[in-house]
Amino acid sequence: MGIKRNATLLRIFIGERDKTGRTPVYETIVQKARTMELAGATVFKGIMGFGNSSRVHSSKVLRLSQDLPIIIEIVDNEEKIKNFLPILDKLFEESNAGALVTIEKAEIIKYIHSKQD
Repeated sequence: MGIKRNATLLRIFIGERDKTGRTPVYETIVQKARTMELAGATVFKGIMGFGNSSRVHSSKVLRLSQDLPIIIEIVDNEEKIKNFLPILDKLFEESNAGALVTIEKAEIIKYIHSKQD
């Protein structure tokens, strides 16, 4: 699968505790992106952040319950990313999870498949 030089970056901010049933929302998003044959997805776990409630979420050792920030990034062509947005909308309606979703233009500098794939 090749990606042209001009691409679109989809970035999704959610909380670590967000679930669809018993499955973490980030896992559901990655699986749906894979099913839609998007070029790839990466999940990042933040160590600190706050959202609309202004409640700080942190990975400090003394905190017993954590709801750390999670960011999912997906890069592909604009059409495929836009076709994925209704799937995200439905997922967030069903899960009742909070989210911030952004899109921005990305320029692919280098995209090389691993020889292990």
